[in-house]
Amino acid sequence: MKFLKFITLGLLGLILVGTAPTESLSPDHHLLTAVLQDHVQAGRVDYAAVAQDDRLPRYLDQLARTDPELLPSRAEKLALWINAYNAYTLKLVADDYPINSIHNVVTGGMIIGWLLNRTPWDIRFAEVGGKTYTLNEIEHEIIRPQFQEPRIHFAIVCAAVSCPPLRTEAFVAERLDAQLDEQGREFLADERHNEFDLSTRVAVVSKIFAWFDEDFGSNDTEILAFLAGFAPELVAADMAARPEQWLLRHGPYDWSVNNQRDRD
Repeated sequence: MKFLKFITLGLLGLILVGTAPTESLSPDHHLLTAVLQDHVQAGRVDYAAVAQDDRLPRYLDQLARTDPELLPSRAEKLALWINAYNAYTLKLVADDYPINSIHNVVTGGMIIGWLLNRTPWDIRFAEVGGKTYTLNEIEHEIIRPQFQEPRIHFAIVCAAVSCPPLRTEAFVAERLDAQLDEQGREFLADERHNEFDLSTRVAVVSKIFAWFDEDFGSNDTEILAFLAGFAPELVAADMAARPEQWLLRHGPYDWSVNNQRDRD
């Protein structure tokens, strides 16, 4: 009888293992923070070093085994998805490095990729919670529609020079609001990406605010009112008081890879 009981319990254990591949605990975001702190400087990445760092695959393995739906709060879920997007983007570029642009990951580059819907963001390789996603699915089918949080555009990074700077720490639930706000202020303060002329009230901002304009407002006035929350102090005060008097323009976008070793 003891032998039969042991066999029964063993079979039950195998069944449970086979049917429960994911976990409810959040992955160890400190692993990702360690990678970012060691290999990111001023938003630029040492992809050659990232490719050799075994902490990134360990973190990705944890993402693969974590079911975001089992996490206890909205903030924990959003932090996980932002980190997943950034971590898998690091992997995508590091695995194919050296390249001049993330678009070089796919055959044909940027133009052919967009025409054929075969861009780096259409590669199905990002495993989270036992399911495999494309980066497009993570951004446009999960993060944007489910969380309705425009500040994520300051946080998710597409490995390009004109992206917002890659943060040197992972996003975490307990500081998520502060982290997103800080990302927004840092991005809008960088004159390489956004310029505000107070004398003429002309704002030349990143194309991100054109590509995803509906996330920031239904018209230019609403978008400018949103930007006022993160713009430099003097500009922010004027823009918040009279956004309808500002003119919104969009600057060029540099898709060159944000490689630390190629910094100007």
